Amino acid sequence: MELKEIQNLIKFVAKSGASEVNLEMGDIKITIKTDKGEAASPMTVVPQTAPVTMAPVPVAPAPIAAASPVEAVETIAAPAAETAGNTVKSPIIGTFYRKPSPDKPNFVEVGDRVNEGDTLCVIEAMKLFNEIESEVSGKIVKILVDDASPVEFDQPLFVIEPN
Repeated sequence: MELKEIQNLIKFVAKSGASEVNLEMGDIKITIKTDKGEAASPMTVVPQTAPVTMAPVPVAPAPIAAASPVEAVETIAAPAAETAGNTVKSPIIGTFYRKPSPDKPNFVEVGDRVNEGDTLCVIEAMKLFNEIESEVSGKIVKILVDDASPVEFDQPLFVIEPN
């Protein structure tokens, strides 16, 4: 796990309001504890790794490098899109998927009408698939993220023009 990924996880835990999160991935064990009573030290991170975990490191930079061009495009597209409708943002860090499985059709396309509660996409985080639902009824104006791309917390995903 890269340092940047750990930092993003810390930010996510801080915003979520959780008091403690334990994460185990293979030989990597991370514990993040928040101390809501003290302003001086709001978080403590205790990473515990085994030397064997360094082998997967070359694989991790590829998704991170792929995220940079996507973020640059979204930075340009998002301000114009926000004025046209409601922006649906990612509630978690993970991998964005437009369809429930590779052999199924996309949840939504540009121009589709959606109702409040309709599934727009799924975001995979730590091997769990989280359905992202529409908070408004309307028409999909833009899809701001490519399928199977990494997404950050609070990153714009869709623009929906309300009914």
